[in-house]
Amino acid sequence: MNAAILAGIVVVMFAVGYRFYAGFLSRHVFALADDEPVPSRELEDGIDYVPTRLPVLWGHHFASIAGAAPIVGPAIAVIWGWLPALLWVGIGTIFMGATHDFAALVISLRHRGRSIGEISGVVLNRRTRTLFLVIISFLIWVVLAVFAFIIGTLFKSNPGSIFPINVQIVVSMVLGWLIYKRGIPLFIPSIIGYVALLAAVFYGDTFAAAFPALGEISVLSWVWVLLIYSLVASVLPVWLLLQPRDYLNSHQLVTGLVALGLGLVFLQPTVVAPAINLNPEGAPSMIPFLFVTIACGAISGFHGLVSSGTTSKQVGRMTDARPIGYGGMLAEGTLGMLAVLAATAGFASTEEWYVHYASWGEANGLAAKLGAFVDGGATFVAALGIPVDAAKTFMAVIVIAFAATSLDTGARIQRLVIAELAESHGVPALTNRYLASVLGIGAALLLAVTQGGGDGGLALWPLFGTTNQLVAGVTLLVVSIWLKHQGKPVVFTLIPMALVASVTLWAMTGELLEYYADFERLWLLAISGSVILVLDIWILIEGVRVWTGSPRRGAA
Repeated sequence: MNAAILAGIVVVMFAVGYRFYAGFLSRHVFALADDEPVPSRELEDGIDYVPTRLPVLWGHHFASIAGAAPIVGPAIAVIWGWLPALLWVGIGTIFMGATHDFAALVISLRHRGRSIGEISGVVLNRRTRTLFLVIISFLIWVVLAVFAFIIGTLFKSNPGSIFPINVQIVVSMVLGWLIYKRGIPLFIPSIIGYVALLAAVFYGDTFAAAFPALGEISVLSWVWVLLIYSLVASVLPVWLLLQPRDYLNSHQLVTGLVALGLGLVFLQPTVVAPAINLNPEGAPSMIPFLFVTIACGAISGFHGLVSSGTTSKQVGRMTDARPIGYGGMLAEGTLGMLAVLAATAGFASTEEWYVHYASWGEANGLAAKLGAFVDGGATFVAALGIPVDAAKTFMAVIVIAFAATSLDTGARIQRLVIAELAESHGVPALTNRYLASVLGIGAALLLAVTQGGGDGGLALWPLFGTTNQLVAGVTLLVVSIWLKHQGKPVVFTLIPMALVASVTLWAMTGELLEYYADFERLWLLAISGSVILVLDIWILIEGVRVWTGSPRRGAA
């Protein structure tokens, strides 16, 4: 099968979905209007609530949601064949993932920019609010540890990526200062910054060769450095680092997507992997595990946290929610589609593909799968005349940039969630953004050190996938009940909620059995997973009670 034709089919599906399905949701379900007040203008504080132009905020939002998960997940899931993975990415993105992100953004905009966890206390009851915020905190806890491992792994295997990633930080802070403190128009500085980032990519290998000691730093040491960095980033004003970095990253990431797409069209590679591979050695059942292995590439609870945690506080006009919420997820679905094709059409033969995917153990390696995407993607990019080594560095920088923006945003969201819990339960000390950030990052570091070091962070991935999807299910539940209260159609969020909740509960149960079978090593994952499962079932029961009109004790 020609990979370029498959890519074209998915892109057309996404365009039709945005034009018609997103338009229907915008007009008839959410009823968006240009003149509706937005939180960023009513509550502007210069730190979290900052009215932002659509191109800048779209870049921030897309870069924040598009972490490494839509790359790693599809690269693992193609062990069951390219067809199930591509169908889930395409159909799941249009009817579930993009709808979820759009809905989470709108409901937050209608509740003064509050997080989806806090909104659950209004829509359901105070008890549910606490339960949901705890689950969200667990998810961000795992996200921070997983994404730090992903970046550390790529720094270790691709030292040439270290220099350009650090240049991004410096250039972003300069850009933020120029725009927000000096009032300089965005266009020229952003072009200069973009060119500087691309130039840094081509200098990365030279820098790494000049400082060979960088290649000797261990993955776990990088995890320490990255989490300390995320601690600092989480307390800085949003305009100084988070916004400008995500804006610049979005340009670089879109450049990467375009380069991959053009290379795909130029090469016209054949998909050498089987369409369906139902019984790979050692692999769990495709159903339900396909749906949690490919999480962010189809639907992701983390996206709802970004939509309601940071993005909703920056939307400058209500109708911007459609291109940001729905359109941003379509862009991530495109990344997921390219990851599927890179992991199935980036090999010279079926035999070479089976070298990587002969068994679940081969496909499930974190470093191996990141390497498969980097190498496969570099093959596409090199078709445009770029040297192979530079193309590999560029692809590694793209993956790290995706992961780093989610790391930054995740740390900020964790701070906000901890502060919300502390405020509602009478712990004023933790409403301080510095103490809340230290607690959140410290917990992530504990998880990474105790549970991830033995296998390069691989043990953390399944818990991330299932927790992520459970949060998505609860978010859709909250939105569905809110729409019912508003007298709006609920079927467009209720059906995705039922599907994602059922398959994810099924998958989490299976994972817990594996964790408890190796309890001595995976004790923290086993305990955490059990708590998350109990809390999620509890919230679903509370949702059913509210839906059926049962008394809401503790209602907000």
